[in-house]
Amino acid sequence: MTPNMATHGKTPAPPVTPEPVADHGATLDRFDIAILRELQADARLSNAELAARIGLSAAPTWRRMKWLEAQGFITGYRAEIDRRKIGLGVLAFVRVDADRNTASATRQLEDAIRRIPEVISCHYISGSGTFELQVMATDLDAFSRLALDVLLNLPHVKDVHTSFSLGEVKASAALPLGHLRGAASA
Repeated sequence: MTPNMATHGKTPAPPVTPEPVADHGATLDRFDIAILRELQADARLSNAELAARIGLSAAPTWRRMKWLEAQGFITGYRAEIDRRKIGLGVLAFVRVDADRNTASATRQLEDAIRRIPEVISCHYISGSGTFELQVMATDLDAFSRLALDVLLNLPHVKDVHTSFSLGEVKASAALPLGHLRGAASA
């Protein structure tokens, strides 16, 4: 029996055309950008809530979100924790001056820095210094112990220079997306 015969003389329903998904050649359209914006604001949104906010139905929203994850635009989901509520009262910015004799020496230092849980970010920088670290500690005594026992003993470190945060003016993990609007409307 052919599929047309299975309809028992009824005209088959026209195929359902799914809502378009972006031409995902790494180009983001307005829906993709809206998904990124909404998830940065609240990653706990249900797919239905996210779909309603961006103006698509649930299925294409879910497909787009999965595509954004697969392509590496979305790299993970995490809770934002108030550091003070969990006893991390000190935020320090530490510039590490390192020997730059060899690439392998730099890689050894990078690997050692990655293993320190108190270092929440590390950037290879231009200008004076080699790395800029953001370091959290419970108090100044804990930071001092970390600096003397760990940071100054890292491989290939010549010196460390520390500045302490006296107060946060802005602390956001959300990335700016305004520059993507022009590309999305093109």
